[in-house]
Amino acid sequence: MNILALALAGVISFWLTPVLCRVAPRLGAVDKPDERKVHRTLMPRLGGVAIYAGFLAAFYLFGYHEDKYLGLLLGGTFIMLVGLVDDIKNISPRLKLMGQIVAAAILVAFGVRVEFLTNPFDGLFILGKLAIPVTIFWVVGVTNALNLVDGLDGLAAGTSFIAAVTIAVVAWLNGEVVVALLSLALAASVLGFLPFNFHPARIFMGDSGSMFLGFNLAALATIGLTKSATVVSLFVPVVILGLPILDTTLAIIRRFLNHRPIFAPDKGHLHHRLLAQGLTQRQAVGVIYLVDACLGGSAVLLTRLATDQGMLILVGLAVIILVGCDKLGILGRRHLTRVKARHNSLHIL
Repeated sequence: MNILALALAGVISFWLTPVLCRVAPRLGAVDKPDERKVHRTLMPRLGGVAIYAGFLAAFYLFGYHEDKYLGLLLGGTFIMLVGLVDDIKNISPRLKLMGQIVAAAILVAFGVRVEFLTNPFDGLFILGKLAIPVTIFWVVGVTNALNLVDGLDGLAAGTSFIAAVTIAVVAWLNGEVVVALLSLALAASVLGFLPFNFHPARIFMGDSGSMFLGFNLAALATIGLTKSATVVSLFVPVVILGLPILDTTLAIIRRFLNHRPIFAPDKGHLHHRLLAQGLTQRQAVGVIYLVDACLGGSAVLLTRLATDQGMLILVGLAVIILVGCDKLGILGRRHLTRVKARHNSLHIL
């Protein structure tokens, strides 16, 4: 039955996606090109509905009725609907953020919470009443992170697929079989959609897809990967979702340094910087897939190592990431320096 459910998730997504390619323009759900986007033609953007439908079918066949899984389904449905409205009507970023918070609150109401954080030095930080805001912050943060990384054909879908498979592996190793199967169902749904989304894309997943995937990845990581009291347990879901989280964090820092609103779009994301280095879309996406896979492998390795070995892995990853960000100029520091230099020269004149 489990194999049938996973196969059905992929088949439904694969069958429904081309149907949505034809339906989306009639509903006005199209992505228009502008100066910050890579595509140059109108693109339908309802692919997230196909991903949701595939996952829903698998969820139904699995037959899980515990509160936390019902919360996952209800919260995921709500966030997909918020994204669907945005795909058709283009709602404001603040309204989307409110929708994300409500979806995360639904999840929390059904008992899904980050109860403690591990102390790298000794013991645990029991969150108590802070468990609710910390959980909401985590879910909303990852939801937005995946939404922001959706900038090249196949990028968000491939990143989600790798993250979902990694969560499944880690959950399975930790005895969280249900989380592993749900993560594989999510991966199967993405896999059915990906052939139509990889460059040159025929359809985008839209916010209905990126927010649904981000929400589910954050929720599944919370349910299945944050129960261990080991020091590195806190870092495993962060490493798995490392690139989207890093890209979003750096975008906030970059916009702050450049005195721009946090919600203002720019072309400083990782995929933009790779394109600026002369890579094609496929090459840039391939590089990011490779980094995602390396981070996923590192996350699995963290669960198998002793604490001191795991900390060495984390330090090594941090150094590599910092060096890579500096080389690509993702923080926008070099751009900011040039702006200040130009301002000073004008002042002298």
